[in-house]
Amino acid sequence: MVLERLEKLPVGSFHYKLLVVTGLGWLFDSMDTGLISFVLPVLAKEWALTPEQVGWIGSIGLIGMALGAVLAGTVADKFGRKNVFAATVILYSVSTGLCALAWSYESLLTFRFLVGFGLGGELPVAATLMSEYAPSHLRGRFIVLLESFWGLGWLVAALISYFVIPAFGWHVAFIIGALPALYVFLIRLHMPESIRYLLSKGRVDEAREIILSLEKKLGVTSAPFDKDFVEESTPIFKLNVWTLWTKTFRVRTLMLWLAWFGIVFSYYGIFMWLPSIVFAQGFEVVKTFEYVLIMTLAQLPGYFAAAWLVDIIGRRYTLSSFLLMSGICAYFFGNAQTADSILMWGAAMSFFNLGAWGVIYTYTPELYPTAIRALGSGWAAGFGRIGGMLAPMLVGVLLTGGAHMDSIFLMFASVFVIISGVVLSLGIESKKKSLEEIDASFKVRTS
Repeated sequence: MVLERLEKLPVGSFHYKLLVVTGLGWLFDSMDTGLISFVLPVLAKEWALTPEQVGWIGSIGLIGMALGAVLAGTVADKFGRKNVFAATVILYSVSTGLCALAWSYESLLTFRFLVGFGLGGELPVAATLMSEYAPSHLRGRFIVLLESFWGLGWLVAALISYFVIPAFGWHVAFIIGALPALYVFLIRLHMPESIRYLLSKGRVDEAREIILSLEKKLGVTSAPFDKDFVEESTPIFKLNVWTLWTKTFRVRTLMLWLAWFGIVFSYYGIFMWLPSIVFAQGFEVVKTFEYVLIMTLAQLPGYFAAAWLVDIIGRRYTLSSFLLMSGICAYFFGNAQTADSILMWGAAMSFFNLGAWGVIYTYTPELYPTAIRALGSGWAAGFGRIGGMLAPMLVGVLLTGGAHMDSIFLMFASVFVIISGVVLSLGIESKKKSLEEIDASFKVRTS
């Protein structure tokens, strides 16, 4: 009864407020990731860092993100989405501020690891929470719009880097990055716990209170709940990674882990080095930030296009096609020789790549039942971060070894094409299915 009334709620101010509250967390995460990529060219020159050391600064955060995603996803299925979301926001905000105080290469590595741990924990938990409140027929659109805040965060990072770093230095950029800690108070005020999580833990009265409150806010005529009515329970699964590899889940887990690995490997390998790559073409620092800012702007229409397509042609086809186009654009970007071609292919690459990110965050929570939804999402994202750890370091090693940009981008393009095929061949469609239909399908399979 609770879930039926949740699904029947009209889309209104609550849904958009939740989108903004979770989206701001996404924006701040992206802003931090963008800041380090813009700081790297300046820091490499100031501290006389080798390409391998620069690669490690990029990769150490991804190591933290992998551990954060896995642990936060597991904890969120046990202790709730809201508390874990708030805790991870505080961790990465404080750690970003500490980066401004870094006195050596080693201290910066330590702080970047902590930043990554917070970032990695926040993202899958936020996506899980939003997916459990968004109505079925618009769930894909809401999650892709949530992911679009990542593009806004990169835009903010690019603006900070364009106006702040040249004038005030990189320390100030990290101080600005610590401000999201204040945002936790907004989370506490405006973000409810997931109703589906509460029901999975037997906290029926709390779930019913939230429904009554939402119905009142959205102007829905509500009736008291029948105290004797027994809410339908969700299937129970063990909260450990081996559950994801049982017969019920192994194909979708394999597909998601490969897709996450490939998209994270290519994204961080390309975008963590993007300002440095453009700078290496002979453009001065200010001009480099300007070019990357233009490429970053192309991310937003990419999200909006994916948000429109994901509920029309479905998650699987949208994701596989955007990954394929990301690969094609990455190849031509790596072979670009002029400023115009760098801008054109860089913008196109941003368009399709970030659109794909929006879809994979939509798709992942839908492939697992409520009891292990955050666990499954966290482990998929966590495994993907292994690719993010390897890519920035690998680019540094390849550049030191004399590799050319065209061969490096051929590698990234190949990865995009391969995972596009994986999603198309192994993926299943979850378009417009309610989360209860997904839970019910697992109940049949496990009964």
